[in-house]
Amino acid sequence: MTWEQLLSLKRQGDKGKRLRVEQDDTRLGFEVDYDRIIFSSAFRSLQDKTQVIPLSKTDFVHTRLTHSLEVSVVGRSIGRLVGKKIIEKYPHLSAVHGYHMNDFGAIVAAAALAHDIGNPPFGHSGEKAIGEYFSIGKGQQFKDKLTPKQWQDLIDFEGNANGFSVLTSSRPGIEGSLRLSYATLGAFTKYPKESLPKKPTKNISDKKYGFFQSDKDFFKEVAEELGMISNKSGEDIGYERHPLAFLVEAADDICYTIIDFEDGINLGLVSEDFALEYLIKLVKDTIDAAKYQTLTTKEDRISYLRALAIGNLINDAVRVFVENEEAILQGKFHFALTDKSRYKAQMDDIIKLSVATIYQSREVIEKELSGYQIINTLLDKFITAFNNNHEGKATNYDKLLLKILPEKHHLEKENLYDRLLHICHYISMLTDGKAVELFKIVSA
Repeated sequence: MTWEQLLSLKRQGDKGKRLRVEQDDTRLGFEVDYDRIIFSSAFRSLQDKTQVIPLSKTDFVHTRLTHSLEVSVVGRSIGRLVGKKIIEKYPHLSAVHGYHMNDFGAIVAAAALAHDIGNPPFGHSGEKAIGEYFSIGKGQQFKDKLTPKQWQDLIDFEGNANGFSVLTSSRPGIEGSLRLSYATLGAFTKYPKESLPKKPTKNISDKKYGFFQSDKDFFKEVAEELGMISNKSGEDIGYERHPLAFLVEAADDICYTIIDFEDGINLGLVSEDFALEYLIKLVKDTIDAAKYQTLTTKEDRISYLRALAIGNLINDAVRVFVENEEAILQGKFHFALTDKSRYKAQMDDIIKLSVATIYQSREVIEKELSGYQIINTLLDKFITAFNNNHEGKATNYDKLLLKILPEKHHLEKENLYDRLLHICHYISMLTDGKAVELFKIVSA
């Protein structure tokens, strides 16, 4: 892979090339990507979607929106630091093509901002609830009517693939959805493969999948424009990652490791003594002991250590990327950057404690249980109504239910797979609160 291709400014529907040297630096294309994501309704809905504590009403716990903003900020820093090194190593990128180090930061920031945009309500249990509706629930009835890959899309419903669809799928009058640059779409796609074969290798890019069958043709176009390396044969589609996807992933890993932990501390799920012991291990080489001793509140002490920890992890992620940049460009680096971090053991300890005290806390489990029932019920009601309407046998109840669908979801879908995915997409875009509200209406 070459940076000249990987930094493509092309957008869906473009007839000609967009050259970096011709860009208006006051309105750079990669920054337009960021703006389009910020102003999208899908992004706004993240303000009422679970990050760690579902439906939490406490004001200091992160939602998907605050998490995404923080990942974007961290991603921008990592991208700029990497960009500085890349421009120094390949000066023609600047001298000939006009790229700046900040372009790397802008791409990573935009992709990181959108990284959770396709996630259903109620956290990762929302993905599992959609998948299990088809694999063990009433949705099993559709299996024999779909291809194996279409079926896998549904039983392994994936927020990353849904996110790619949110960012790129056309509807009448809106071609290409947000029409983001291909560089940003490449950086967004952590798992550039289809749902089958499932986990064919230990390569980090094969861990999950990144696009539905309905979006695979456009993804191929994006990957070929960016010069991404194909790593599948026959009819299977898969590629080695866009290098900047490693930076997006690192930003996310850093934020959920440290900031979810901070949420657990603020909620009282993790004791301050425990927290300090774990965080000090990450910052012992950079902490200003005199400054730390002046901090009198738990919140200030934890915030100071959190900031230092994130800074250390950013610098280490940049180090790992730069040291392995040539292997990454050749598609021969198959790990998350944090897997090769000098702080991996400390991060693993924090995650292990978070799993035990936060992710498996009674409050989280109770809310996730509610989420399963809510999503299952909504899927069943809307899929039944949507299919009945298509087949011309909708009941009055079905017709009333379909009137609840937002106008943009009133689309004809001839193909069963498209109809099922359409309703999954609608349910996935609901906020936690809206899903609860709809559940109460249809269950009354």
